[in-house]
Amino acid sequence: MSENEPPINPVTWDIHETHPDLVPVLREKLSEVVDPEIGLNVIQLGLVRKVSIEDGASKMYILLTTPFCPYGPAMLEMIKQKAQEGLGMPVTIELGFEPWDFSMMEDPGAIDWGMYT
Repeated sequence: MSENEPPINPVTWDIHETHPDLVPVLREKLSEVVDPEIGLNVIQLGLVRKVSIEDGASKMYILLTTPFCPYGPAMLEMIKQKAQEGLGMPVTIELGFEPWDFSMMEDPGAIDWGMYT
């Protein structure tokens, strides 16, 4: 999937309805946060599950690819920083604990695990 192609499995946030003008800038900023073990960004992986804005602040619900991700704390901090840059408002992060799986990715076929040649 190239940057110009629509996602196969798009995640829709509350702000798609309430603040659609902020969606592209938020997606762009969050695309800068890359999972260093997988090599894909948090948008491609579908880790940002919910984004809402209320009373001038944003709330985000985030998953990690694994509950004990060694990069989790750094990734969550980077997600918060990039979201605040893009949205121009305070952001709170809630970490979800349900399991992430490949079906949550925008393009589940984007990972080349090198298992087949």
